[in-house]
Amino acid sequence: MTTLKMRASLLAAVAAGLAGCTTPVPQALNPSDVPPKFDGPIPSDVGVWPAREWWHGFNSPELDGLIAAAETNNLDIAVAVANVLQAEAQTNIQRSALFPDITLDASAQRGKGAAQRVSTSSGVGVVPGTTQNAFGVVGNTNYTLDIWGLTRDNVRAAEETLRSSRYAQEEVTLTTVSDVGTTYLDALALRERVTIAEENVADAKRVLTITEAKVKNGVSSNLDLAQEQALVAQQESTIPVLKEQEREARLALAILLGQAPEGFDVKAQNLNGIATPLVAPGLPSQLILRRPDVAEAEANLASAHANVDAARAAFFPSVSLTGAGGSQTTLAGDLFHASTLEWSMGASVVQTIFDAGKLFAQSDQAKAQQLGLVATYRKTVISAFSNVETSMGQVSNFAMQQAALERDVKASAEAARISELQYREGIVDLTTVIQTQVSLFTAEDALAQARLAHAQAVIGLYQSLGGGWSQNPEENTQSVTGTTEASAKAPVPNPQDSMWRGIGSIMP
Repeated sequence: MTTLKMRASLLAAVAAGLAGCTTPVPQALNPSDVPPKFDGPIPSDVGVWPAREWWHGFNSPELDGLIAAAETNNLDIAVAVANVLQAEAQTNIQRSALFPDITLDASAQRGKGAAQRVSTSSGVGVVPGTTQNAFGVVGNTNYTLDIWGLTRDNVRAAEETLRSSRYAQEEVTLTTVSDVGTTYLDALALRERVTIAEENVADAKRVLTITEAKVKNGVSSNLDLAQEQALVAQQESTIPVLKEQEREARLALAILLGQAPEGFDVKAQNLNGIATPLVAPGLPSQLILRRPDVAEAEANLASAHANVDAARAAFFPSVSLTGAGGSQTTLAGDLFHASTLEWSMGASVVQTIFDAGKLFAQSDQAKAQQLGLVATYRKTVISAFSNVETSMGQVSNFAMQQAALERDVKASAEAARISELQYREGIVDLTTVIQTQVSLFTAEDALAQARLAHAQAVIGLYQSLGGGWSQNPEENTQSVTGTTEASAKAPVPNPQDSMWRGIGSIMP
């Protein structure tokens, strides 16, 4: 009866040890980290959260095609896919440690021994060496028992790293798609600004022609002529810069599509026809599951915590089982005969007695990495909220700026038209005409930039809301509010805690 109780106690102790070696992931978020709602201007009567292919709302088939090409050929996405494949391979490598290693060694040898001198009745003689064969087949197996969960912790760390790499791929894809959209719009806006500058140069040259005629007839002075010539030259000087910027935008767009920039071009010439679809955010707590960068940071933290558990399990003894069996014979026909078969089995236990603090240092290192990733996760979440607030403010304010500049352009165009007519009739001087021309050019150029800023802000809002991506809630190891029971069971480690040191901090 006593023996049974001892066995039961031993099993209970082992079970407790196994349960203690895998611990909950620390909860990084505090209740104050997740606001109840967003403060920015939220449009009404619009959809909540982006659709997966949100760029279709910009009403640009050309943009749709560019994004489709980027999703297939972008080289940053290709690198991210390769990283996922590497992480999958590493996970399989770690998982293989859960199974025994089995090897088979087959050998065949033939050799001749050296001649030997022997004594005989007639004196000393020499016996020639004999030729012998040797055949063997030996199988070996080795298996390390994962009693304390070390191997499973390593597998869990690799699986979380794999999950992180998949989220990183989603983040790279989202960033690439957004970059394609913003760069494409940038190229169109620059083309529009070139057209505006060329039209204003044409208007200035028309006034210059009038001025030259007035100077020739003695109505105006050479001062007026010089002023208008300076205005024409000034406006012409802006065109090469804008054309170079447009060229560089096209080159950047080609790189995003994974192709050489030579010969690459886009068809659209301006932002006309580009829609600015509106979208509304949901609750901040829902954003945590809709941002791939947040999910990546969460998976990295979970992987680091698995490494902490693995570092703790490394303090326990390692138990290995070995086995070997095979046949050794000089005759190939007897290789599998029962009389030539041999086998062996064994077990070994290895426990570190002294390593100059190596295991403690590895445990502290794993805990320190976990602390850093706790802070990284919190920063990523808080930054995600800030991104949404910034994008919502930009969309609203740039829309108001665009509306005001549209009124400015309309009024400036009318003023320029009237001043040119009055200058022809001699009612106003050239200075008034120049001022209205400059005002019109400035307003039109500012409007083009405001339209670009508004459209790019919309892209930024879609990106900050996760671009239609969503994490499987079952994969998330973090609570939304940081006040769940899990957070009480797995508090954030304190580097100043005295329990960091000593065997009590690493034993389950």
